[in-house]
Amino acid sequence: MKTLIKNGTLVNPRGKSGEWDVLLEDGVVKALLPRGSEAEAGEVVDARGLHVMPGFIDMHVHLREPGFEYKEDIASGTLAAAHGGFTAVACMPNTSPVNDNKVVTRYILDRAKEAGHARVYPIAAVTKGLLGEEMTPMGGLLAAGAVAFSDDGRPVESAQRMRLALEYAKNFGALIISHCEDLSMAGEGAMNEGEVSAILGIKGISRAAEEVMLARELILAEALDCRVHIAHISTALGVELLRQAKARGVKATGETCPHYFSATDEWCKGYDANAKMNPPLRTARDVEAIKQGLADGTLDCIVTDHAPHAAWEKESGFLTAPNGIIGLETAYSLGITNLVEPGVLTYGQLVEHMSCRPAEVLGVPGGVIEEGAAADITLADPKASVVYTQANNHSKSANSPFFGKRLKGRVVRTILGGKMTAQNL
Repeated sequence: MKTLIKNGTLVNPRGKSGEWDVLLEDGVVKALLPRGSEAEAGEVVDARGLHVMPGFIDMHVHLREPGFEYKEDIASGTLAAAHGGFTAVACMPNTSPVNDNKVVTRYILDRAKEAGHARVYPIAAVTKGLLGEEMTPMGGLLAAGAVAFSDDGRPVESAQRMRLALEYAKNFGALIISHCEDLSMAGEGAMNEGEVSAILGIKGISRAAEEVMLARELILAEALDCRVHIAHISTALGVELLRQAKARGVKATGETCPHYFSATDEWCKGYDANAKMNPPLRTARDVEAIKQGLADGTLDCIVTDHAPHAAWEKESGFLTAPNGIIGLETAYSLGITNLVEPGVLTYGQLVEHMSCRPAEVLGVPGGVIEEGAAADITLADPKASVVYTQANNHSKSANSPFFGKRLKGRVVRTILGGKMTAQNL
């Protein structure tokens, strides 16, 4: 069946943009037609007032399955992704069992195919059991369907082990994604070390705990002439270190999350554990640096680090509650509210960070609407006002500090392979 998306504004940084209608057939983009062109179609989608964009790709999520299905599973997580405008997500390996073998990798792919809400790209572990010791069989994992490697949730503590992992990955042209945290410095800290932590009487985590490890990864990548991707950058110095490394020609890329350009450690006042995450929320100065890093391209990707936890876990108290928040259904709105509306990014730049660059960094299809490409498309109203509530949350978990916040921008429809996977009325 043919589907015609008409009257929308195409926001498509890697292809044609502006007043184009999009004709879909058999799961792919059949043609881009000047607005108002006649075309026969079994279904017509009137996108008047909407932006038509290549489907968003989140290269850093936690779907929790296998092992922690009480927090989230692949079906619920990808449904939340679809409602957030994502047509593809890459899931981290800190499951139970850990995704450090081809059996788990294939299980994830099979469960994702059954659900059908989004494309799922498994990220396998760098080390077996995430223990930082024995490396995983990267070649076999890539053959099974893994797209990258990370011990996310933990760092690879040994510099020598990381060096060997980067060299090993280079042999396969594979990407290592580094969770940058010096655990000896982070210690028992529960939030950003600074004025607010002192006021609250909570042991803080020095920003240096992130920055020291980030600097190490950039030094190793430069010395070995290999790729490295830095996960969830949260500090001003972290942005600057990556900026300088890129200027030297280091093959490094980096990501940040909506919470790092939308909130500060002030949100921890009241001891709300939904504002507890790792890396922790930083200061207003860091927020501005993150925004600048996105504006000048130092930071390549916006990811959610979607990290669901059950209510009882987050309600156990700020000090003992696990780190992390859900984020798939608020990412676009937070981008519009805190980046586009203030003039930090254009609409096209937001799509670049949420679709084009993630596809490029991971080496997966997507990021452009063009003839012959998969019909993975997101339709959104950038001017709509929306309040994120439990009623429009599709995750199993509800650990978000953004509930009840009025935001700008709303995903209206998500199309995967030509079929609608989500609609927000």
